[in-house]
Amino acid sequence: MRLAARLADALTDPAVAAGVAHADLAEVSDDELGSLLPAAYRVTGEAARPSSSVRYLVQIAGRERQPRYTPDACRRMFEALAEQSERRDWTDAALAVSSLARCTGPWPDVAAPARAMTEFLLDKDRVAQPYALLAMAGLAGDRAVRAVVERLGRDAGPIALEQIAVITGLAPAERALLADTDRVASFNAPPPLEEAWREIAGTPAYADFARRALRAAADRADAIQSGAVPYRADKAFTDREVVALGHAARVALLRDEPWLPELLGRLLPGISVAPTAARTLPSQALLYELVRAGQDFPTPELVTAVRTVRVTARHAGVPKQLDKMLKKLDSALAERTDVALRLPTLGFDGEGVLRREAGGRYAAVVTVAGTAGLTWEKDGRPLRGVPAPVRRDHGGLVKEMRDLVKRVDVQLLTLARALEGGFTVDAVHPYGWWRTELAGHPLARSVVRRLIWEIEVLPGEWRPVLPEAGEDLPDAPDDARVRLWHPLRSDPGRVRAWRDLLTERHLRQPFKQAFREIYLLTPAEEETRVHSNRFAAHLVHYRRMFALFRARGWASRLLGPWDGGDGDDAVRTLAAGRWQARFFHARADGAGDEELASTDQVRFARRVAGGWREAPLAEVPPLVFSEAMRDVDLFVGVTSIAADPEWTDRGPERAYWERASFAELNESAQTRRDALRRIVPRLRIADRCSFDGRFLVVRGELRTYRIHLGSANILMEPDGSCLCVVPERRTAGGKVFLPFEDDRLSLILSKAFLLAADADITDRGILAQIERGVRAP
Repeated sequence: MRLAARLADALTDPAVAAGVAHADLAEVSDDELGSLLPAAYRVTGEAARPSSSVRYLVQIAGRERQPRYTPDACRRMFEALAEQSERRDWTDAALAVSSLARCTGPWPDVAAPARAMTEFLLDKDRVAQPYALLAMAGLAGDRAVRAVVERLGRDAGPIALEQIAVITGLAPAERALLADTDRVASFNAPPPLEEAWREIAGTPAYADFARRALRAAADRADAIQSGAVPYRADKAFTDREVVALGHAARVALLRDEPWLPELLGRLLPGISVAPTAARTLPSQALLYELVRAGQDFPTPELVTAVRTVRVTARHAGVPKQLDKMLKKLDSALAERTDVALRLPTLGFDGEGVLRREAGGRYAAVVTVAGTAGLTWEKDGRPLRGVPAPVRRDHGGLVKEMRDLVKRVDVQLLTLARALEGGFTVDAVHPYGWWRTELAGHPLARSVVRRLIWEIEVLPGEWRPVLPEAGEDLPDAPDDARVRLWHPLRSDPGRVRAWRDLLTERHLRQPFKQAFREIYLLTPAEEETRVHSNRFAAHLVHYRRMFALFRARGWASRLLGPWDGGDGDDAVRTLAAGRWQARFFHARADGAGDEELASTDQVRFARRVAGGWREAPLAEVPPLVFSEAMRDVDLFVGVTSIAADPEWTDRGPERAYWERASFAELNESAQTRRDALRRIVPRLRIADRCSFDGRFLVVRGELRTYRIHLGSANILMEPDGSCLCVVPERRTAGGKVFLPFEDDRLSLILSKAFLLAADADITDRGILAQIERGVRAP
């Protein structure tokens, strides 16, 4: 008997429930799941308790996957949920409407149960699902629609009222899709359909509403700033208007409307800063809702506007919250390659220079070379600072130029993040467009030219080029393909050559590319098949790791001494939403004031019909696998207690510290070693340094030291005792060119310079450790 049939029996006959209480529903099809869910929602009461575990299994699958409903299953779902309102004083309009959105045939007549649920929800004043409630009322009849419109209209605000009027004029299927987009309305409904937002955005009536709503919001913000509307902190828009504007923004962002950048340029500053000197803002709720809309459908103009607001907002908590949200926004933009690389010229010439005259003899000059820099000239001669006459007579210009520098740097950062994020989608571009709009763009060129690109000069033949190195671009047709070079696709010899070139010419790339770590499937991972233990069983400083999750765009709940706080999986979506990586971790016993976590498996899932299905590691695209594992390596490598030189005896954690502090090098540490092999021969202490496997060996006057290239911890010869040196940010011995930014690399070099001149050390704490071994018999 098929599993679906056994589950159906278990939902109606508690006597057979035990046999499938822990079944894996992966083999149950989406159509079978849609048939099971109505029966699951009918399970209630003490007599059905043995069936409850099966009910939970089915309901959880319904929340995670995309069930498909026959017309009969839709009818049964409506009837089951209407019965719940009578039996359990509960019902879920969004769950009911979601079954219609996934119906595989003509909609059944569900007017009676829809009317019962609508009346129940209005009677109980449960209107937290406004879109689903409007869709439900449309099924129940005109009287129900009028009642719902009247209730939702109370204290809604004019923008929300207009949205309600627009929704009531939509077709029933359009109302159901709109309800499906409301992800926070129901804990029980499945993930939104992939086509839902596209269908809504393609509805002319709703697209027109989106423009009117956002323009009305910007006009209101302008009126508040001018004083035409009285200012009240966080009261510029009602709760319903915030939700309506969030929907309007998603539609406009998805459509990439040409009028939107200018409008956002008014709206975001207008709602984020009080018109007075108060450290409040007109609408914190709308600001965050617009950023969340951008996380769904980002554009570079929105990201730039959010970064600008992050600088100007005076409310103490807003910049910190925007920093968290910007991580997800950057990650999302990187995967929306159709718009991510768009960049305005802002009046700069072809060489990335903009000049503005100030009073005839003076000029402001902004030059973009990696970052934007502002200088001042008098009669064409450069000056050290802002000339006094300009500061006195042209204060507005000074502010404008300084703001322009900040804006350009924000846009360049956004572009770099978008390009790096394109690795997992293996983004390709037409050569003609790339040559003019990226490599030849006045601003983008400073980022693009320092990266290695591949041009498909013949079918299947890719030629790499680094424009900043002075290489001529190859002859190729405008429709030839261009993509970022990735070391995973290159042979080791070519990778070494690029790394040598960057080091010799002191070229720092916008992000780590030539020196990028790669992660290939190991034999152990082929054995475990669906999970990797490569980064399991580490002890880490949890709060530091949690901060890195946010910084790298991974979503995770905070662990702590509360219900459900014992463990979680950090999740990142990659490859334009097609793949998902999950990194499991759990709370560990604290050591003193420390909060520790233990690391566990990494698993992957692919998106199938709007839901996530776990996938074998061998089926994960190599670039997706490598980029996800690179992040996890970063989390563990940076936050492991093994990298803490001051860690002392603290029970069983000490055994882990001793084992991991000097362990074999992982991929990031091997890349660090590769960089050091190029850097060290150029240093004045080169004759005192050598490499031995996982160590940089430094010969001092008093002792010889072995610096581990992973943890940066130090062993002293000849006895192998540990030397604790508090980390320093500054690299001793002057400025050293590093081909990429890496705190651990800087720390190792700093320690190497210090220990090569150990006879000059004056720190008594360090000297005592060194001399203890030197004086020993």
